[in-house]
Amino acid sequence: MAKRYLVTGCAGFIASRVAELLLDAGDEVVGVDNLNDAYDPRLKAWRLDRLAAHPAFSFHRVDITDRAGLEAVFTRCSHAAGAGGATGGSAPPFAAVVNLAARAGVRTSVENPWVYYQANCDGTLNLLDLCRRCGVKKFLLASTSSLYGAHNPVPYREDADTSRPLSPYAASKKAAETLAYTYHYLHGLDVTVVRYFTVYGPAGRPDMSVFRFVRRIAEGEPIVVFGDGSQERDFTYVDDIARGTVAALAPLGYEVINLGGDRPVKLSAVIAHISALVGRPVTIDRRPAHPADVPATWADVSKARRLLGWSPQVPIEEGLRRSVEWYCQHREFVLPLQLGE
Repeated sequence: MAKRYLVTGCAGFIASRVAELLLDAGDEVVGVDNLNDAYDPRLKAWRLDRLAAHPAFSFHRVDITDRAGLEAVFTRCSHAAGAGGATGGSAPPFAAVVNLAARAGVRTSVENPWVYYQANCDGTLNLLDLCRRCGVKKFLLASTSSLYGAHNPVPYREDADTSRPLSPYAASKKAAETLAYTYHYLHGLDVTVVRYFTVYGPAGRPDMSVFRFVRRIAEGEPIVVFGDGSQERDFTYVDDIARGTVAALAPLGYEVINLGGDRPVKLSAVIAHISALVGRPVTIDRRPAHPADVPATWADVSKARRLLGWSPQVPIEEGLRRSVEWYCQHREFVLPLQLGE
């Protein structure tokens, strides 16, 4: 039987792919997004156009920090489900709320922490409380490997200490996780927190390294690297992340689950591989390492394997090949996009 899901941040990189998987499975997706300019909104519009081609997709331009706007979406969907409004009734408006709306990015959060707290904390609280009021039983929260900081041994396990985040972004996600647990404890909400590790792939965020490197190396432009390139990241292909997110909609009580590639790769090796794929040499503009960056990330994904039957399927070499192929196919669209600072 088809289900209806609310997917927040639906025009975003990961959320748009999650929404596509749900739609392809025959479910209905109600998407919300404020289409902000945290990065070039033309890319968000491109993703949104693809979703709009699905007859079971509907879109509301709403900021999750706008409590009244969110309540109107819940109320409308409650009526559609025969629930009789936002504060009562027999049928909840959604089978689950998938909260992928967020302000992301470590370095930019140091410059403007307030907007991160508004989106990641206030927005999450609004959604949690509407789930409580409207009888939505399942809540999925996207979180981040940045919570593990620099003091935990790798690979990171979900029970590692996350009390020492290095950026306002990571701190805001820690606060969101804590709120989600509180609503699970007090109100019985079934909550899964998925911690993502360095997601990349076609139509990715232009402020992320792989997107920037592909475009700039392909166009013969210098790339900016913070540090010496020896830092390691557990790069995870977007389709793997989307599959894991959908799997995490199963009833689990309260769980925190890593979704990562389980294979840390040096940034310098990623750069060299992209250079080989596009057939152009690399010019590197080296900058000092940023204090909010960690030297390495690596996900222990044994819990995801055990609880979700999930494991990463796309190795970095294949994921980079697909990313370069997408760039070449959409070069005229991508070239005018602003990469940001």
